[in-house]
Order: sequence, then structure tokens, then C-alpha cells
Amino acid sequence: MFSISKESALAAASTCLFVLLWSSGAIFSKWGLAHASPFAFLLMRFAIAFMALLLIMPLMKFQMPRGSTAVGYALATGVVLLGAYQIFYLLALDLKVTSGVSATVMGVQPILTAVIMERRHSFSRSLGLLLGLVGLVLVVYQGIGLAGLSWAGMLYALLALASMTAGTLMQKRITHNPLGTLPLQYLAGLLVCAVFVPFQPFHFEHSAGFVVPVLWMGLVVSVLATLLLYRMIARGNLVNVTSLFYLVPAVTAVMDYLIFGNKLAALSVLGMAMIIIGLMFVFRKTR
Repeated sequence: MFSISKESALAAASTCLFVLLWSSGAIFSKWGLAHASPFAFLLMRFAIAFMALLLIMPLMKFQMPRGSTAVGYALATGVVLLGAYQIFYLLALDLKVTSGVSATVMGVQPILTAVIMERRHSFSRSLGLLLGLVGLVLVVYQGIGLAGLSWAGMLYALLALASMTAGTLMQKRITHNPLGTLPLQYLAGLLVCAVFVPFQPFHFEHSAGFVVPVLWMGLVVSVLATLLLYRMIARGNLVNVTSLFYLVPAVTAVMDYLIFGNKLAALSVLGMAMIIIGLMFVFRKTR
């Protein structure tokens, strides 16, 4: 008789919830940008996430980094991983790059991170990198050459990819109490946004079209989904958790189509498939 243990059921539920929450980020960001400027939306999101993390610190027993070196490194990581990445990502969305295309471009990040960290490249990882990069080229070509998306929008998407890759590499060096660095990282992202605010358009509507997305991104994605990710990493294999990101571009593309009606072109679907296959090769267990 087929049976599922309580632990397995909870693990499966956590996995599904994480993928849905993480994939929803691009959708809610796109919704929010229809009612606010990029820097207004991002500044509010970071402020909400920072305040929420400060409030739950005693409950979660976060331990802030000690020493100027650790604090400085956490802030620097936040500048790249949250500040630069999120700014470029939202600017891409604001320039009409669809949520599905943006998520597909970002799907290359785990491949780049794994290959850069690997000193000796196996055939499997080299093939995965090649497939991922070819898939990325197809998505970019479809967006710029065929769909008529702006060069600036796709450039911002690629800069977001580079920032997230660099930030992830920096984050991987934080091995002691990584959760404790989250408030500092969001503070860094908040400060980066605040620096650019005087030089950028800053406006938002007093409507549900702004309030709901910014609260969702600030509380649900920035806090809840991130804590869920760390919980899964702590309880499971890092490679298995990383493999969840295979699903994010596809789920985001489906949400983008169902909610906004943005249908991925055949060439973009082919590029997404190549990126997902590339991820499978990169993270395939070797004996």
C-alpha cells in the first residue's frame, strides 16, 4: 500500500510553496511597477523587509555578524546581491521585458555559479554551461531581434544576471550564521536605493495596485520565501535544493501568461528548455 510519511509530506509542501512564492516575485514586481516608479517600489520593499527582519530577529534567534570585517562583508554582499541585482531587474521589467523572459535569463545563474566555483570542469558541467549559454543567447535574440524589446531592457536583465551571480558567489563565502546577515544585507540594499532616489523618478499610487505587490515582495518573498529556502538548505541536500530553481522560469512563464497574457515565443521556449537541461547536466551527481 502506498503511503507518505508526515515528514515527506511536509517536505513536498515546503518545496511546492517555495517554488510558487519565488516564481511569483517577477509577477508581483511587474504589477507593482504599473503603479509606481522602480526606485519607489524597491525602496519601499527593502524598508518593509528590513523592518520585518528586525522584528522577528528575537523570535528567530538571529545572531548578527560580529567584527568590522564580517559586518563590512555582509553589507558589501547586500549591495551586490540585493541592491545592484534588484535595481537592474526592476529596470528591465520597467522597460517592458516580460516576467517570463526575465526569469528565463536569471535561470542561467545557477549554471554560472556552479561552473565558476568548480576548479576542475567535468564534461557534464562543460556541456551544461554550453547548453545554458546557448539557451540564453536564444532568449536574448528572440527578445531583441524578433520581439522588438529594447536593447536597454535586455542589457539591464543581463546586468541583473551578472549581479546575482557575483552576489551569490559572495554569499557562499558566508558559512557561519548566514541568516544573521539578512538584516544587514537588506539595510545595504535600502541604502543603495536611497542614494539613487534623488536622481531618479520617484512616485507611487495610493492604491491596492501598489500596496499589495510591495507588501507581498517585502514580506512574503523577501522574508518568508528566503527563510523557507534557508530552512530547506539546513534540512536537505544543497544540490537538491538548488535543483528547485529548474522550475522557477517555467512556473513564472506560466504565471506571466495566465495573469498578463504574455506568451513566450517558440524560440524563447526552446531557450528555456536548453537552460533547464543545462542545469540538469551541471548539477548531475557524478560517481
